[in-house]
Amino acid sequence: MRKPLLAAAALGGVALVAGAAFWAGRSSSPAPGQPPAAAPKAAPGVVVEASRVSVVKLPQALSAVGSLRSDEAIVVRPEVAGRIVSFAFREGEQVAKGQVLVKLDDSVQQADLDRAQANLTLSRSKHDRATDLRNKGFVSTQALDESENSLKVAAADAELMKARVNKMTLRAPFSGTIGLRQASVGDYVKEGQDIVNLESLDPLKVDFRLPELALSQVRDGQTLQIALDALPDRAYDGKVFAINPLIDANGRAIVIRAQVPNRDGRLRPGMFARVRLFTNDNKEAIVIPEEALFPVGDDKFVYKVVDGKATRQKVEIGQRREGRVEIVNGLTRDDVVVTAGVIKLREGVAVSVANAAPPPAPVGRSDEVSKPKG
Repeated sequence: MRKPLLAAAALGGVALVAGAAFWAGRSSSPAPGQPPAAAPKAAPGVVVEASRVSVVKLPQALSAVGSLRSDEAIVVRPEVAGRIVSFAFREGEQVAKGQVLVKLDDSVQQADLDRAQANLTLSRSKHDRATDLRNKGFVSTQALDESENSLKVAAADAELMKARVNKMTLRAPFSGTIGLRQASVGDYVKEGQDIVNLESLDPLKVDFRLPELALSQVRDGQTLQIALDALPDRAYDGKVFAINPLIDANGRAIVIRAQVPNRDGRLRPGMFARVRLFTNDNKEAIVIPEEALFPVGDDKFVYKVVDGKATRQKVEIGQRREGRVEIVNGLTRDDVVVTAGVIKLREGVAVSVANAAPPPAPVGRSDEVSKPKG
């Protein structure tokens, strides 16, 4: 009795499994007249834009370190002693050439000027009267000469007093940016005492030194680029305008001065600059768009596209020109680097290039290379 019951239970279990399989097959099969379901697609890679590296001819460069200087710089100091009455500027503002900066108390000098002008008026009247009398024969020639001399002395005294009054007002000798004043209203300042500095900041000068062995490669008009530790992501172009004819005997070095535009006002006198002076010698160099670079600490990296995957590569950079940067070490001329979408990548992630990589740029002058679109 027990064996038939077990057999019946086993047959019922088989029937249930078969029925489940049947209905599962029906549910997965397409309805009549419907196309079969497509197989699931693999997840697409991270969409990026990429560019093949270019090979161009870039000028060779001599490296040096230098310091930025104001194009013009002075410290405003009085030529005569006096008490400060007023300041006509605010610290840190732009001032124009000839603008009044500081006024000293000129009451004594103004009184001397009034007296001198009164004496001048009297001397002129005496001279006119002596001239009239001389024409009528009533005075001698000597008396007329003495009158003329007295007039000249009185005129000179008046000019002297006027100059002393003018020296009590200090004006800007050139347009620039005023610094921080070192005196206050009411202070008594002596001759030559520092009051405030005035700097002309656009353009700036950069002074640097090169070994005397480079003398044959240096001349006026050469272009250069400067990089600053305080502004690591920006390079500034400049041009040599003066070479000191005297070789520094201590270091056997050439002292060179160049001019660097500072239209955005970010550069400041006294900043440390790394200088690259371009010569006429050219060499082939690998260049990539600047947007392909990203920093990690003090190092620079790019992402290469290798077999459809992103590979992080450390690079050493050189010159920056017209939106492109020279790669000294780390890439070959056949590499393709990611130019947009870098922030979404990590090592080994699959990528999908949205734009076709352009063919390698022909070897040519660096100024023929234009920044790629996108």
